[in-house]
Amino acid sequence: MARFLVVLDVDSTLIENEVIELLAEQAGSLAAVAEITDQAMNGRLDFESSLKARVATLHGLTEADVATAVSRITLTEGVRELIDAVHAEGGSVGVVSGGFHEAIDDLAEELGLDYWHANRLESRDGALTGELHGSIVDAAEKAQTLRRWAADCGLDLAHTIAVGDGANDLEMMSICGLAVGFDAKAPVRDAAHVLIDTRDLSQLLPLLGLRG
Repeated sequence: MARFLVVLDVDSTLIENEVIELLAEQAGSLAAVAEITDQAMNGRLDFESSLKARVATLHGLTEADVATAVSRITLTEGVRELIDAVHAEGGSVGVVSGGFHEAIDDLAEELGLDYWHANRLESRDGALTGELHGSIVDAAEKAQTLRRWAADCGLDLAHTIAVGDGANDLEMMSICGLAVGFDAKAPVRDAAHVLIDTRDLSQLLPLLGLRG
């Protein structure tokens, strides 16, 4: 049984990028997508509606285009140090994303994450349809995911830590033991127990008692 569980958002938290924007750059729709993303993350636009609108602009991208976008992902400083330290102390680490499995599956394996969950882009004949496959990972699903993983670890929610930056992280942050706003936008800054404004995830370690 894990001693504690750390659950991180992905875009602009685990990684420096917004994957939808990397994909939109490939599709030529970056300006429109960036504006929708900003409105959604600051709580001015419903996440599900905004996600569908952004994904629609990706219609026709090929698997090669997606691979090119994903290859440009940059890990946030301190990610590996955080994961290694949590594992060394008997904890588990998961990431839950309003982004896409296509961007995080290989990364999650490489980092040795215990759990990961995200949306799936629908494709047909080797190209994106501009729609999503399956249920959407929105704020409510992020919270439910944290609950599922905590139960799987045999943990009370008091022993969970949620780390995020945007409005769709608020529900999981409201039920965890420690809510950490990481370089967070306005709604999260008001709700988080602790704020980390340096873009270095190893700064989480002192909060967990894993570094002096």
